[in-house]
Amino acid sequence: MSAATIRRRGSMGRGRRAARIALHAWCGLVFFFLVLPLVVVFPISFSSSAYLQFPPPGYSLRWYREFLADPNWVDAAWRSVLIGSVTAVAATILGTLLAISLVRGTYPGKGAVEQLVMAPIALPSIVYSVAAYQLFSTLHLVGSWQGVAVAHTVHALPLVVVVVGASLRTIDVSTEMAAQGLGASWFTAVRRITLPQIRPALVSAAFIAFISSFDELVIAMFLGGINLTLPKKMFDSILYEIDPTIAAVSVLQIALVVLVLVVIGRFGSGVRPTS
Repeated sequence: MSAATIRRRGSMGRGRRAARIALHAWCGLVFFFLVLPLVVVFPISFSSSAYLQFPPPGYSLRWYREFLADPNWVDAAWRSVLIGSVTAVAATILGTLLAISLVRGTYPGKGAVEQLVMAPIALPSIVYSVAAYQLFSTLHLVGSWQGVAVAHTVHALPLVVVVVGASLRTIDVSTEMAAQGLGASWFTAVRRITLPQIRPALVSAAFIAFISSFDELVIAMFLGGINLTLPKKMFDSILYEIDPTIAAVSVLQIALVVLVLVVIGRFGSGVRPTS
């Protein structure tokens, strides 16, 4: 090997290391930028001041007590959890069936079905919310949590289809076909062979559906009525009465997301299908 070739390879290696270092530095800056608001929100949530003030003049649990003592805040929080849970279950079940149909099925109009399923995330939220309001007003669902749950389910459906569909494309379909060849019905083969293999994707899809519902504001503003969900209550509170309760609620939301992530890490690991 010539000296020129050695120098050229050494230069390329140094260039790759420099690019890797630059990439890591850039990712670190982006991560720091994303978590920087937490450095402000967490101390303010424990502030003893009656206003949003950073750094806080003192520390207290006052605003957490205010949140827990206010039935409007508590009701909005529980209602958001309820709507998010219903959305997660319904969107995961329907989205899984649609994903199986789109990945495994061969029928006329499959492309049109896929485009229709993806329409809610392709449209701006305001357009989807206006259309849902017009439809749900005729069904007398405006102002009810059930109407918000249905709208959130449709809105979260494409996310579930994408996650579950991607997982379905990575597993070996021959195991499912072998089970059917040995006498198992299609439903049994899917339940005993396919679903255990894609369990991490199912858990992740349910989590994504829950978070998309729990954090959604625009649809709730059109369909929910007065302070129906926690994001709507937070939005109204910011408009009319800004106090550190907002920071306390934000910290509790972050804690809920962390808790769900822990549950995902504990129960979302893959398992081998039963033989």
